[in-house]
Amino acid sequence: MEKNTSHHVERRSRDGTYDGIELHPYFHENNWDLARLTESAQSAIAREHALSFREAVKYWPKALFFSIGISTTLVMEGYDTGLINSFFGLPQFRQFYGQELPDGTYQFSLAWQSAISSMASVGGIFGLLLAGQIVDRIGYRWTMFFGLAWLTAAIFLTFFAQNVRMLFVGNLLCGVPWGIFQSVASSYAIDTAPLVLRPLMTSYISLCWAMGQFISTGVLKGLLNREDQWAYRIPFAIQWFWPIPLAIITAFAPESPWYLVRKGQMAEARQALRRLGSKYTTEDQLDNNVAMIYVTNEHERMIEQGTSYLELFRGVNLRRTEVAVGAWICQVTCGNWFGGNVTYFMEQAGASAYTAFAFGLGMNAVSCIGTIASWFLTPRVGRRPMYLWGLVGMLATLLTVGFLGIPSPTSVKLSWACGGILILNMLLYFLTVGPVCFTIVPEVPAARLRNKTVAVARAAYNVCGIGASFLNPAILNPLAWNLKAKGGLVWSGFCILSVIWVYFRFPETKGRTPLELDTLFERKTRTRDFGTTHIDATEMADAAVADTAQVSTKVVEAQKLEVEA
Repeated sequence: MEKNTSHHVERRSRDGTYDGIELHPYFHENNWDLARLTESAQSAIAREHALSFREAVKYWPKALFFSIGISTTLVMEGYDTGLINSFFGLPQFRQFYGQELPDGTYQFSLAWQSAISSMASVGGIFGLLLAGQIVDRIGYRWTMFFGLAWLTAAIFLTFFAQNVRMLFVGNLLCGVPWGIFQSVASSYAIDTAPLVLRPLMTSYISLCWAMGQFISTGVLKGLLNREDQWAYRIPFAIQWFWPIPLAIITAFAPESPWYLVRKGQMAEARQALRRLGSKYTTEDQLDNNVAMIYVTNEHERMIEQGTSYLELFRGVNLRRTEVAVGAWICQVTCGNWFGGNVTYFMEQAGASAYTAFAFGLGMNAVSCIGTIASWFLTPRVGRRPMYLWGLVGMLATLLTVGFLGIPSPTSVKLSWACGGILILNMLLYFLTVGPVCFTIVPEVPAARLRNKTVAVARAAYNVCGIGASFLNPAILNPLAWNLKAKGGLVWSGFCILSVIWVYFRFPETKGRTPLELDTLFERKTRTRDFGTTHIDATEMADAAVADTAQVSTKVVEAQKLEVEA
């Protein structure tokens, strides 16, 4: 007969004692009971709310460093996404892969331009869903190694592509690890970040995306004078720079303590927290954080009973999934896909390739500035106001560009004005919608379902992105609709729908721990009341520990039945 590894602690009675409750052996071995577990979880929650930004950096500097390191993988996604879109404005690239027109210039057909633009999104869907599965099995670190190795191999196909079909397949294969990185980066940031640092550590992903696009545009602008194939092959080769330093950072990064607790590895989770902290992080703080993570995890086990993809669409999780998916979809429908093609837009409006890439470089620089500015605004203003008013501002820019495109033929001055407004559009995006989305999507799910929720939400974004990859070229391509600036009116219609959804369904998650968000969703709190509803930490922790006891008792009873059988 196998020995039962769970241990008894005591159930609280009227005289304050405990009996008959089972907890993880780690707590028994360290002389914990449910009273201490409750008090420690309460202390950790209170500490999370009390920490200032400076204190969080002082106590958890390595959490900041390793989260930034893991998230930097998204520079590669931004780089290649910007690369492909900008390549359509590169004459050498069009000449090699495109088709010659009667006037002697070269263009891609609408079908190939749309297909190549969308393939990274298709690959990303597979990568996201794959990450949602393998992270639960092997953890964040090994999943990152897997993605980096895959990307290193996939770059060979794009670099040596001899025709448009090889380019098509290469983009598809490169999209898979980008999907993996997207899922891992945001979830790891939330798992390791103190509450006050979460807006910075999650929105940094948006900065990585902007930096990647800035680098790609700058590289292409510097190679415009080359007339040979290296004008586009060198930018592909630069992608091989990133995997090695990122693999080194990943090798030294500790595993997520939330993942370790879900696997029942309490001592390892505490050690991971120690590695994320500093010499100022006390032993009591480590114990309290382990207690909070354990209580939150067991409470969610009691409520959800599973971690499969189906759980995302059951009970209270359905609303949480809707918010995460909706936030990502609004990123597409807000019109940033239209504004992000400013290089190609300016070329079709008659600007030289050099001028068009200069515009693109300026736009990417503004995007980086906007994201950095959001770090100071989001903690003060909140997620919901930033997202809502950002969408309203982008809607105004889209309508303005659309109406400026109505006069025909469009003058050079109007084209330049439209280009400037599109840069403003992207500034608003990276100041509000872009970084806030990266913050709220990993915040809003249950902790046990975070990685899968992020994967499904980002996959929904990619599906919509595929549609945008076919719509946007049709709007701008001279061989298709050739709407030029009037395309702003098309995108403004989608943006209006996004504003309506955000107003009624997008909650405020500022300053809420995972356990507090669990409570708000379980109580079916109204969307507009999320930011103001008071939650008593003592009552919440007591209820969560009660759920922990129930879950643990059920697990032990099941183990006893298995042993007796």
